Amino acid sequence: MDGAPTPASPAGLSAYVAVSQLLGLTLLATTGAWLGRYRGGVAWHSPLQFNVHPLCMVLGMVFLQGDALLVYRVFRHEAKRSTKVLHALLHGLALVIALVGIIAVFESHRTKGIPDMYSLHSWCGMAAFMLYLLQWLLGCGFFLLPGASFSLRGWYKPQHVFFGIALFVLSIAACLLGITEMLLFNIRDSYSHFVPEGVLANTLGVMLVAFGLVVGYVLTRDDWKRPPLAEELALSMDFKTLTEDESPGGGSQ
Repeated sequence: MDGAPTPASPAGLSAYVAVSQLLGLTLLATTGAWLGRYRGGVAWHSPLQFNVHPLCMVLGMVFLQGDALLVYRVFRHEAKRSTKVLHALLHGLALVIALVGIIAVFESHRTKGIPDMYSLHSWCGMAAFMLYLLQWLLGCGFFLLPGASFSLRGWYKPQHVFFGIALFVLSIAACLLGITEMLLFNIRDSYSHFVPEGVLANTLGVMLVAFGLVVGYVLTRDDWKRPPLAEELALSMDFKTLTEDESPGGGSQ
């Protein structure tokens, strides 16, 4: 009914979402502090270009990707079409920012004569980015653009959900590998002595894991899933009827 009060969010959901955002912003601040205090800062056409890479990957592949995954838990009572668009836009923005980070590291390596794509970090990171791009394209094709039948969407949705969480985990793992690699390159001899840079970077790694755990917990709570609105159920049944009737094998069973 028009004017009906918006149902309250499930108990605990708002608190966990708030914690995730606090952790995410702290991640970005800690990454900036590490790069600014110990690695000289961030600049594009300079010896500091490499530092654009970790900043962009934490912002895009972790924070924004995590927020995109939370969209369906946070916006529970808005129109699903609007929620889908926001979900896709956040993932798209994450991809653009991550691409900037990838370009930065390749250009920095070329300038300094460092070989590319030889480490485990680079393999996992590039796999995460390419699969993330594929996931985004498939998601837009199946759920935003017209053409996919109800049954096809129903078949793909569990794959989309699983790989969304799996790629988020892979992205965090790639970041952890990158932090370790960067520390071993820069403070190999003093790292074992608990120098401040090493402690700060390790703290960043722990916060990455914590952010992933909080987001993962919110996503896997069945009772926190977005409930379908009444009008969405009606539209879903209409869409199912239309697409099945129009399919080559459609018709009454």
